[in-house]
Amino acid sequence: MPRTWLTERFGLDVPLVGAPMAGAGDGRLAAAVSAAGALGMFGVPAKAPGSWVAEQAAVAAGSGRPYGIGLMAWALPGNPEQLDAVLAARPALVSVSYGDLGPYVEPLRGAGITVAAQAGTTEEALDAERAGVDVVVARGGEGGGHGRDEVATLPLLQSVLDAVDVPVLAAGGIATARGLAAVLAAGAEGGWAGTAFLGCAETALSGPARARVLAAGETGTAYGRVFDVAQRLAWPPEYGGRALRNTFFDRWHGKEEELGENEAARDELTAARRDGDYDAAFVYAGQAVGLVRHERPAAEVVAGFAAVDELLSRFARP
Repeated sequence: MPRTWLTERFGLDVPLVGAPMAGAGDGRLAAAVSAAGALGMFGVPAKAPGSWVAEQAAVAAGSGRPYGIGLMAWALPGNPEQLDAVLAARPALVSVSYGDLGPYVEPLRGAGITVAAQAGTTEEALDAERAGVDVVVARGGEGGGHGRDEVATLPLLQSVLDAVDVPVLAAGGIATARGLAAVLAAGAEGGWAGTAFLGCAETALSGPARARVLAAGETGTAYGRVFDVAQRLAWPPEYGGRALRNTFFDRWHGKEEELGENEAARDELTAARRDGDYDAAFVYAGQAVGLVRHERPAAEVVAGFAAVDELLSRFARP
């Protein structure tokens, strides 16, 4: 297995991080990914209380292996107890992204926590490096969930590797050992994968939501702000979300201003989420969703990524 900054820093068997998917991945998935030899993470929803963070951190720590937590920088000023709970939990890795990183990097590093930031452009990666992060995640527009949709993973990774001096991980479209091999060969210290784990029973997704994931094809996602606007979430507008395309998205895409004032549509989405109606409710997923075809335990997904060793060995010199 390739030994990289990521594997050496956290004692991993596979140079892979399970992305912090707020709403889809909680402490249970993080623990399963970590127990399998990668580094599992869970994402903190914007409105989650500090007590929820503490509960999920305890579950994630149950594997006895390093784990991580993902925070949204834009949400922390209105919910500072999230940061307090993370500092108390002291996970091995914290990703803080999507907003002003300045107030958070040093407190986290001061607690002995490795700090990452996801970047969707080279300039954003440079800003993260200047803020003092330990590692930058070059996240291409193929990725599921929130982020920029301006540059694809491979062009972004090449540029970021040339621009920054800190270690770089790659995210967006990495769902199999082939994708992991590609970014390692390019110079990344590891992969950052979320969509690959959406078919796992350890996710927080309902059965019907997982069924939608397994049925989706490679062109079955769409990027935009529809679901954030409908929920009245204060995501910075440059960070839209990539989710499975559905009728609600198609109806409101391009009409976000009208949607922001339409209470009936807001109520419709709320009811759809409650009732599991995924013609309206959202499931965030990346363009690699077409590669997720079967429900598998997280350990099996991680084991599949471990085949990267065989792929890279094809190019080893005798």
